[in-house]
Amino acid sequence: MPHLVFCPRRLSVRLLVATLVAGLSLAATSSALATSLRRSAIVQAVANAESSVVNIHGRKTVAAEEEVGAFKQVNGMGTGIVIDPRGYIVTNFHVVDGVKRVQVSTSTGETLVARLVANDPSTDLALIKIETTQPMQTMTIGTSSDLMTGEDVIAIGNAYGYEHTVTRGIVSALHRTVEVGEGQEYADLIQTDASINPGNSGGPLLNIDGDMIGINVAVRVGAQGIGFAVPIDRALDIAARLLDAEVLKSVSHGVAGKTLASPNKSEYLVTAVAAGSAADNAGLLPGDVVLSVAGTSVSRSLDFERTLLDKRGGDELIVTVRRGGEPRNLQVVLGTPTVSERSVSELAWDVFGIRLTPTASGTFRRINTRYRGGLKVIGVRPDSPAAKQGIRYGDILVGMHKWETVSMDNVAFILESDAVRSSDPVKFYVLRAGETLFGHLQVSMRTR
Repeated sequence: MPHLVFCPRRLSVRLLVATLVAGLSLAATSSALATSLRRSAIVQAVANAESSVVNIHGRKTVAAEEEVGAFKQVNGMGTGIVIDPRGYIVTNFHVVDGVKRVQVSTSTGETLVARLVANDPSTDLALIKIETTQPMQTMTIGTSSDLMTGEDVIAIGNAYGYEHTVTRGIVSALHRTVEVGEGQEYADLIQTDASINPGNSGGPLLNIDGDMIGINVAVRVGAQGIGFAVPIDRALDIAARLLDAEVLKSVSHGVAGKTLASPNKSEYLVTAVAAGSAADNAGLLPGDVVLSVAGTSVSRSLDFERTLLDKRGGDELIVTVRRGGEPRNLQVVLGTPTVSERSVSELAWDVFGIRLTPTASGTFRRINTRYRGGLKVIGVRPDSPAAKQGIRYGDILVGMHKWETVSMDNVAFILESDAVRSSDPVKFYVLRAGETLFGHLQVSMRTR
């Protein structure tokens, strides 16, 4: 019968090795677990958003507080958000207002000069464009339709010039109205206690999932720990209107629409179609929901405008819509703005500081106005006669002096009239939210 031999030394060595291996394995597991816990939802949200956030800086002239009538040069700074890979960026208007050379620094460290595409002073939003050699990463878009008071939010921006500063907080309140100056206020804002400092303006406000749910816009003067943001559903509709000014330089389509935003999905609803336009000729109707343009999915007004960038008159596009619950494809041949329309619009830009485009007839039917028609304001030049009189993007110009402005030909006639050639201000009438407003424009010729 074989004998069992006990070897305590060999057993102890094996036990020691096994213990060490188990310890190392446990340490590795703990380290991995710690790393996993450290990479929180906030860390991931910031990492995903950083490449879509840019820093904006430049010099501007402002009034000197210490001496009446004196001016001084200051360094302006702010933040922008990439909304299209071709270099279109949304920011606050006050960030770029008065800046002659707007410089944009990307997350890769590249600094480029931007041009102002369009602006909406009433909401303090502006659209700028940089020329890039590579497509840029766009921000992940959420919705502000289901925001909850108390939920976590994250702000990213160029705070006091410190690039890509991250702060966190909660939604403190919704639908706030904030007075930012004498006679000027912003309505329906998100209030947050996430630190929003000078330089954060124009940056994104994210939810815990990393989706942009607002654009930081203001800090209440004298308050501590209170910041505000424009809800993203509203901000993107404004951005779409600003982008429309770029689109209408090269194509004419005749579509007016709006975004129907909800927590589950967003849709782009056609609200009006201009008679005789490219959309009208293709059979597009008010009430259609646009699903895609040229194979690109559309769920917001911004998506629709982006599909038309870089297009030209004569281009043929397949527009897929949902009508009566059924999808259908429509072939749209884009129109070209006439030479007279372009030249008149540019002349109005030089003389009055407004860029105009024909308005869909359906707009007037919805307003139920007594006017026969009007021209939509799609751009207002900073410090122009129009800007000083409070004309806004989206206003409808219905008359100047003693004449109506139904068509570009009407404006061409007015621009050639003695009323404009004289030094006297020209009376104007605009429609805004169904109300007729008027003022007086001082003629101001300007070289582009």
